[in-house]
Amino acid sequence: MGVESQSDETVSVTPEVVPFTNGLSPQSLLLLSLALVVGLLLVITFSRRKSRSRGTALLLVGPSDAGKTAILSTLAFTGTLPSHTSLQVNTSLMPLSPVGILPVIDIPGHPRIRDQFQEHLVNARAVAFVVDASTISRNGSTVAEHLHHVLHAITSLPPSHLAPALLILANKCDLMKTATSSGSPTEVAISRVRTILERELEKRREAQSGGMGVEGLGAEGERSDIGGLDCSGPGGIFKFADWEGGEVDFAGTWVNVGELKDNEKEGVATDGLASLRSWLGATFTVT
Repeated sequence: MGVESQSDETVSVTPEVVPFTNGLSPQSLLLLSLALVVGLLLVITFSRRKSRSRGTALLLVGPSDAGKTAILSTLAFTGTLPSHTSLQVNTSLMPLSPVGILPVIDIPGHPRIRDQFQEHLVNARAVAFVVDASTISRNGSTVAEHLHHVLHAITSLPPSHLAPALLILANKCDLMKTATSSGSPTEVAISRVRTILERELEKRREAQSGGMGVEGLGAEGERSDIGGLDCSGPGGIFKFADWEGGEVDFAGTWVNVGELKDNEKEGVATDGLASLRSWLGATFTVT
């Protein structure tokens, strides 16, 4: 008797995949699409902001004899040492609470080497343009020319780099002679520096907008195509408050050049850099 073997047939069934959107109304699909687009835009924006680099140093720039090196030594050593016109870049470290240790870079103001600041600009979180407030009335056009180059360099930074904060430092306020009714020496110094620089920079802006160039307003051989003076105010007139490159702050300072006083040796600052230290503390603690 023959035995017939029978094999079981296994039937494989593939489950049907139903898109979850099948049960959604057109309005719900539209809202879902909008939410996805908004989420994607937020991710892209956040990624770009995180990828933009920010410097870590303070850059001291400005004309010769404005007091940059004296400020550097005071910040770094809690006492002002005698200095002379520098022809090379000076770098030091200053303690800044609660930031810690802050690199400070002093760029010489000599016309032939002052543009070296551009090599360090990408490493700067803050730029302090130091002006001798006691002589600005006599050399305002030259100082404005130097500042124009700084403004141009800041506005020319690539989008991937955050522009450094800018402070214009009216230094040597203690040498200002003021009337009792005109305010404190610091207030007078800041007002004078602001007024003169705005006037001279506006002359340069007008010369450029009129197609005249700025060669005759500054050093020999100066480029005529530099920008950086755009303002959002009426008529485009140059005002620091309207400068499109960012916010510009002002402070007044002074230092005593010479030997350390007793309380300075004990670490108590008696110089006139309190406003600068306060600005640095606020600037370097911003994330």
